[in-house]
Amino acid sequence: MAQLGSVETGHDNKKDEVIRIERESVIKVLKPHLIMTLANLIKHSSDRLEFLKLCKRIEYTIRAWYILQFEDMMQLYSLFDPTSGAQKLEQQNLPLREIEELEQNFLKYLFEVMKKSNFKIATQNEIDIALSGQYLLNLPITVDESKLDKVLLKKYFEAHPQHNLPDFHDKYIIFRRGIGIDQTTDFFIMEKVDMLIARFWAYLLRITRLEKFLSRRSKLHCRKDPKKNDETDSEDYQDDAYKRIRLENLPLSFSNLLNKNTIQELTFDRIIVVYRPVSSKSKSERGIFVKHFKNIPMADMEIVLPEKKNPGLTPMDWVKFLGSAIVGLVAVVSSLEMASTDLTVIVAVLSTVLGYCVKTYFTFQQNLVAYQNLITQSMYEKQLDSGKGTLLHLCDDVIQQEVKEVIISFYILMEQGKATRQDLDRWCEDLIREEFGGSCNFDVDDAVQKLEKLGIVTKDVIGRYQCVGLKRANEIIGTTTEELILKAKQGNISP
Repeated sequence: MAQLGSVETGHDNKKDEVIRIERESVIKVLKPHLIMTLANLIKHSSDRLEFLKLCKRIEYTIRAWYILQFEDMMQLYSLFDPTSGAQKLEQQNLPLREIEELEQNFLKYLFEVMKKSNFKIATQNEIDIALSGQYLLNLPITVDESKLDKVLLKKYFEAHPQHNLPDFHDKYIIFRRGIGIDQTTDFFIMEKVDMLIARFWAYLLRITRLEKFLSRRSKLHCRKDPKKNDETDSEDYQDDAYKRIRLENLPLSFSNLLNKNTIQELTFDRIIVVYRPVSSKSKSERGIFVKHFKNIPMADMEIVLPEKKNPGLTPMDWVKFLGSAIVGLVAVVSSLEMASTDLTVIVAVLSTVLGYCVKTYFTFQQNLVAYQNLITQSMYEKQLDSGKGTLLHLCDDVIQQEVKEVIISFYILMEQGKATRQDLDRWCEDLIREEFGGSCNFDVDDAVQKLEKLGIVTKDVIGRYQCVGLKRANEIIGTTTEELILKAKQGNISP
């Protein structure tokens, strides 16, 4: 499980917010580039040809291992496809208990494929840290939970319990994979105004000593087990650190307020959301939605949430309204207490207050339009696919990752000779860093398991692994069906 933490360090009146995330197992190098790079490192041309042949046979064999499992998953999903699944279920005329069993079987297949493709379920801690700041989305977004089914996922996690699930795990699940960086440069005029108001409000809370009361309540509400935190901090995680640059942390200066600023936010390279709408009185909903997104800023994760409510006024908007009302009320009372009350002055004060309230309301409406445009743009540009298309993408992704793991680990054993699991793990990670400039928490256990299943590695009595020769490895795997078809096509012979 990924471990996230937020660290703030202050220097020169500036705060740098750093988020640490456990390094992931996904190998981001494209498979053709990886194979050709490793092949070019082999000195003898005959060995190079044998290595390229072995890479093809490894891919064909691993693909054959998974194809039946993938077909079962796709067949199950055809019954729960939101577009056409209802008609197929009616044709099958299955009893309710059997339908529920098929639903759970599909979820089991789906979660296994997610794990093999190195997707992780976003925990509550990760989501809290991701949404602790703002990026381009400046309105509070919430989910209308009354429109989401609460039975399907709850039943799955009761049968397959997992640790650190988010609070909403019975309604929808967010899978995430990969970390990137997104930057935006602009004047951020309205955002800076909100920042100044927020800082002034914090100043009022501090001088009225309400800040201590509110912070004490929040600490009591969010208190965590210190032993658990100590255990987490003491574990040796391979973490990567990323900096989050927010307007809220910028020091106050005319340069920062009047000039353009660059803000920076982490992104999830891939996000997949799984949920089901709630059934109505007239219709029983069986469709399972699987939506796939790319490059989603952590602080704007709300844009991928299902069944979003229309946003309301922000806390800053309410501060503006209440502040304006209080100022107007004080001005009117002061005017009435004067010996000579001028009705024109009272009308002017009330008009000013009313005008400011109207301005605040229309500013909110502009933010709402900007939010709707952002959602539309995100759905158009950032949504990769949904339903069957997402599942097909996942199936291919699993195969690509498994093939790359096996090829890298076999190459290391071929070049280095005998190796323990720890040595093999370290050497594979070093190879990815030195030859491809990437970082990866290599899944050595899965790679060794595949090598043993292929029969192209041996293990001695002290636990060291050694691969067979290239020619022998090709003989052990043997000629694949794909190779026979290719030979038949080249010879213009029907397979």
